[in-house]
This record gives sequence, structure tokens and C-alpha cells, in this order.
Amino acid sequence: MATHYPVLLDETLEALDVRPDGVYADCTAGLGGHTGAIAAKLTGGGRLISCDRDPRSLEMAMRNTAAFADRIDFQHAQFSELVFRNLDGLVADLGVSRYQLTSAERGFSFQSDSPLDMRMDQTRGITAEDLVNTTPEKALADWIYQLGEERRARKIAGAIVRSRPIRSTLSLAGIVERAVPRTGPMHPATRTFQALRMVVNGELDEIDALLEAAPKMVRPGGRIVIISFHSLEDRKVKESFRELGRAGRARILTRKPVVPGEKELRENPPSRSAKLRAVEMLDVTEPQG
Repeated sequence: MATHYPVLLDETLEALDVRPDGVYADCTAGLGGHTGAIAAKLTGGGRLISCDRDPRSLEMAMRNTAAFADRIDFQHAQFSELVFRNLDGLVADLGVSRYQLTSAERGFSFQSDSPLDMRMDQTRGITAEDLVNTTPEKALADWIYQLGEERRARKIAGAIVRSRPIRSTLSLAGIVERAVPRTGPMHPATRTFQALRMVVNGELDEIDALLEAAPKMVRPGGRIVIISFHSLEDRKVKESFRELGRAGRARILTRKPVVPGEKELRENPPSRSAKLRAVEMLDVTEPQG
């Protein structure tokens, strides 16, 4: 069974300030790390709604949190499909799970050869193979530059277009590496894979949907906690929370993002880019318009 290291777990629980009788939503169940820890605190009749857009992850989260099955309602949904009211708290971990990255058939990684899929929900949507084989060169370059923050994006996009058709992860990784040879410890295809994954899953649009809906789903006194792993994601969270604060709708709990400590970094190196931000909703009239 796949294992999962819930990032910033203690910090998440502290920020949520879980009440035993409260109602909470974990918008990114993953393999159930945060879900199980929150549910364990719901000893006074509280409930947790745990969601994920990846049905396979949901199945594993259910198994991993079976001890608390009577406290958790699981839902297969992405951020733009969530409709809750009067929550005492909401958490979202925006990172890709280790299960997704290490499952060869998912196509997220070039550690082994697999079809270019990259869909978090393999029941719908376009694949990365569709994108690399049909997208105009300029659009590819723009995605790789903006979402992957890859300065050599034009060169990579040109190499991709010239090498079509591309069917597998190792094939794409090799094309990128030949176009822009390695200059440091990071594989030269890492940022390109990140950009394609974000496009395939509409990740920034989904984050926008979550940030717009979350303040309406959490009651006054309730808390919103979001963990991001990418500068574009963190910027969106930071600006959204700032705007809530300026409008008097929320109190910012994290003036600076909370990051993993030395112990967590030693035990789970992929957590190094994690940033947690949190707000507490205030009892004010919803602005009109």
C-alpha cells in the first residue's frame, strides 16, 4: 500500500484549531494523512468531509482512515465542484502526492517509462500526450516559461514540436535533456513536466475557484488553511488572504508563511518547498455586488 507523509501536519492542526464537535473539510484527501489526523480529534460528534479529484487516492484514503470511518464523508470532487456551508475549518494541500508521482502508469514522473497521462482524475480530461502532440509551439513555450518558470522554454518547445509524435515520459524527458543539457542537480525536464501537469489539470484555475469559494463556505470564527508548493500558487493564496484582511472579512493568522522545520526536512525532503498560510473568518456582512 502506498504511504504518505502529511506535510506540515502539526502546523496544520494548530492552524485549524480543531473542535471535537466541529465540521471540517479536507479538500485534498490524498492518501489520508491530514484527513486521519483531523478525524482523530473529532471526539465530540464532529464530522469531516474529505474530498479529492483522484478516485484512486480516495480509495486509499478510505482504507488508511478506516478507524475513523464513522466521522468522515468522502467525496470525489475537484475544487470548482465543492459546495459547503458553515464549516468550522477547511484545509487544502496543493501538492502532488507521492503515490501519484511514483505510480508509473500515471505519467507524472520520468523516473520510469510510462504513457504521458498526468491527469489527477483519469476518468476525464485531456492528457499530457494530447498537449505535447497538438499544442502550437508558442503556446507550449508560454506554458513552460510561465508555469514551469523555465527560462529555456522556447528552445524546449521547439525541440518538442520537431520530435512529434511523443508517447512516453522517458521519450519527452530525453527530448528536453538533449535540447537543454543538465547544468545542476535538477533534471532539465523537471520544470517542463511541472508545467504540463498544471495545464492538464487546470491547477491554477482550480485554485482560483477554491480561493473564491472558501470564504463563503467557512463560518465566522472558522479557519482556512492552505499549503502550497509553487511560487505561483503561494502568490495567489497570499493575495487572496490579504484581500480578505483588507476587506475586514478575515484575520490573517500567518504574517509570514509557515515552512517545515529541520526535523521534517530530514524525514521528508520533498516538503522543502511547502508554505502554509491561514486565516480566520470574521463575523461581518458579506459585501454586495
